[in-house]
Amino acid sequence: MARSTPVKKALRSLTWLVILMAILAGLNTAASVLAGSSKDDTDKWYQGASWVPELALDLQGGTQLTLAAQNTEGDSVTRQQLDQAVEIIRQRINATGVSESQINTQGTNNIVVSIPGKPDQATIDRIEAAARLTFRPVLYTQAATNSSVGDSGSASASPTPYSPPASLPATPSTKPTNASDLAWATPALQDLYTNYDCAAPDDVSTAPDDEPLVTCDQDGAGKYILGPVEVSGANISNATSGLGTDSQGTSTGQWVVNLTFDGTGTKDFGTVTNRLVKLQQPQNQFAIVLDGSVISAPTTNVAIPNGKAEISGNFTADSAKALADQLKYGALPINFQVQSNENISATLGTAQLVGGLVAGLIGLILVIIYSLIQYRALAFVTVLSLGVAAALTYLVIAIMSWRVDYRLSLAGVAGLIVAIGITADSFIVYFERIRDELRDGRGLESAVEAGWKRALRTILASDSINFLAAVVLYVLAVSDVKGFAFTLLLTTLIDVVVVVLFTHPMMQLIARSRFFGEGHRFSGLDPAALGAVYRGRAQFRAPVVDGKRQRSAGEAQRRQTIAERKAQQASGQDGTTPDGKDD
Repeated sequence: MARSTPVKKALRSLTWLVILMAILAGLNTAASVLAGSSKDDTDKWYQGASWVPELALDLQGGTQLTLAAQNTEGDSVTRQQLDQAVEIIRQRINATGVSESQINTQGTNNIVVSIPGKPDQATIDRIEAAARLTFRPVLYTQAATNSSVGDSGSASASPTPYSPPASLPATPSTKPTNASDLAWATPALQDLYTNYDCAAPDDVSTAPDDEPLVTCDQDGAGKYILGPVEVSGANISNATSGLGTDSQGTSTGQWVVNLTFDGTGTKDFGTVTNRLVKLQQPQNQFAIVLDGSVISAPTTNVAIPNGKAEISGNFTADSAKALADQLKYGALPINFQVQSNENISATLGTAQLVGGLVAGLIGLILVIIYSLIQYRALAFVTVLSLGVAAALTYLVIAIMSWRVDYRLSLAGVAGLIVAIGITADSFIVYFERIRDELRDGRGLESAVEAGWKRALRTILASDSINFLAAVVLYVLAVSDVKGFAFTLLLTTLIDVVVVVLFTHPMMQLIARSRFFGEGHRFSGLDPAALGAVYRGRAQFRAPVVDGKRQRSAGEAQRRQTIAERKAQQASGQDGTTPDGKDD
């Protein structure tokens, strides 16, 4: 029963590997079938699914947009504003950093956006949109079809924007004391609010920050009178979604959006929430306005002086993430006018892709040749492991192409080629540890288990260094370097999976075969050829001094530890007297 334990473990590991690959293949197959049969479902999770990985700009070409920056306040655009706009646009269309899109400045006020392939209209609209994010206090709000709190009258059914009569006062009768003061709601503003039609709104995306605003939410279900802007979206340093927690740190099971402000935003947000928390509904609401439309109007429950706010409500995981993304990437400091929209050809093309793949094939062949020379029949484990690693990598890349818009560039191909060396290095470490145990006089099954314990630490240490290097590159770099780093990170993780779930289990199984277990001279695990000239620590037997075995004995002696060498000298088995002098 004890002898079958490694076999059971091996079969269990291989079963998990098969399940993992079946899940990945099944997911991609199902998505590809659904995408092929539903061409118009552009908002579905399987949109664009295919078995063919998408290519980046350098290999496929794409679309190039040239945007002219325009300051919303009429001033000249500063370099700092332009750089901030570049970063926000990059996050909007390439939040994961692996689509290989390129966003650069051109001259003093232009931004050039290059996107691989043919982007959908939603992506182009997202780039071209002004997308200015602000926070305004709510003065009045109601459903879009109800009557107003102002002058009597019914909501206008006209499809054209409504303008209040010129006879109505448009200036507050008394000077408002703060942005929540109802004095902002002048007769003209209340008349506009009464007759405002969310189906035919005014262009409020460029409304002045220091004036009140009549607008609707993004769904057109509710309309608002909002006070002047009090906090700019540019002061949001981060926004994330997740499950909320209570005061004891226990999860509430409700999805929330967490906001973090910078120094200026923390101060302004603290001042505003300290005022709003004392007011009645709806004046205690703080509207989040994107391009003039309200995307959320949460109620202020407590004052927030530390710049860390939590927005709760009837969120799902998707809606919470969508709001977090809007808050994080929605605050552009400037507007844009599209100067050009044109197709661009691949900067490198198919020839370079083929060249990269040929280079990878040559590297793979060299690894196999080395394995055959060094490890004889054991090389088939190397070949199979590389095949499993390649299959897993292809499945993951194919899925990421349509799930996270991963694009394979020539730099990514280079990362895949480097992965061959990383994977081969893990095999070599493991095989050499097994050989060391055979030299110590262990049987093959025992050597496989003991060698695995030693090899796993080394493999994990090596892959951890590769992983950290890839993470640093991914965080600090952009464009092609980020794509290379992501590919390196991915293949490093796959290397660990393959070694743990395939290579080691295969060695456990073949160790019980007669060919490998008896140390056939072509197995690569022949104890005599490896110089197994002693049994147990520091217990040597005299080697046969002829040809190859003499060289093996010398190799075994060179591999001794200091303690083993001293013990051998003490017993006089190395041709010296116990005092270390030659006989």
